[in-house]
Amino acid sequence: METEYVVHMGSGGRFVIPAKLRKAIGLQPGDPVILRLEEESLIVTTPERAIRAAQAIVRGHVPAGRRLSAELIEERRHEADHE
Repeated sequence: METEYVVHMGSGGRFVIPAKLRKAIGLQPGDPVILRLEEESLIVTTPERAIRAAQAIVRGHVPAGRRLSAELIEERRHEADHE
């Protein structure tokens, strides 16, 4: 698949994402997208892919087998017991 396309900006700042690229990231009409500026490049992604990327970053900093959600729940229960 080509990884670079040239598209033209239309009225109102709109441009069309080519079908091959939409299909590659699983975009359907009406789907939300996230636009992020990195240095001088525009990154287009889906919320699901952004979540997976964030989860991968967190996994890189949390030891295997550790469940932060379980720890948070335990902390909240402990705080509630001592109110």
